[in-house]
Amino acid sequence: MDKWDERFREGEYPTDPEPSPVLRSYVDTFPTGRALDVAAGTGRNTLFLANEGYDVDALDQSAVGLDIIDSRADELGVGDRVQTVRADATEFEFPESTYDVITISFFRTLDRLGDIKEALAPGGVLFYQHHLQSTSPALVGPSTNRYRFQSNELLRACLDLTVLYYDESTEQRDDRVSATATVLARNTHGSTQSYPERQLE
Repeated sequence: MDKWDERFREGEYPTDPEPSPVLRSYVDTFPTGRALDVAAGTGRNTLFLANEGYDVDALDQSAVGLDIIDSRADELGVGDRVQTVRADATEFEFPESTYDVITISFFRTLDRLGDIKEALAPGGVLFYQHHLQSTSPALVGPSTNRYRFQSNELLRACLDLTVLYYDESTEQRDDRVSATATVLARNTHGSTQSYPERQLE
């Protein structure tokens, strides 16, 4: 059994996770149309975007996670807007210039980020959030820094797009520290790019 199948089946991850407040606050500025949720898990971004009117491809290698997404989509009345795709995001052939919105939450994939950005339609928006290395040991997320971003690493990886928002933040969750980097960037280009004010907590 795939480790993620086991984790999802045993309830280690919620079946109705909340999307990022950043995604919620910016979604009204996104182009409408088709979306891709990379490493969709149990549907954190998929179900939110479908509820906002997007046709969403939910990509994940876990059959259990995708079953949860299908069930939740039907419960929420958005099943006709969600297409689950079982595949490994590290090997998937992303179609070029296809998606108006692409979301990635808590999945490190910088080695495929170029292909993922190529899958954005002109003017399409990338939302990416992931665990961050921090001065205070962060206990939420990967157990080692190997799978966390360094400071500004995610920002630098997206400077070929127009960066609309970037933030590195830490928060206390019960007795554990969570550190996260979040970027929002549009597939537009120009002779000069704007750099968002970095917000640290």
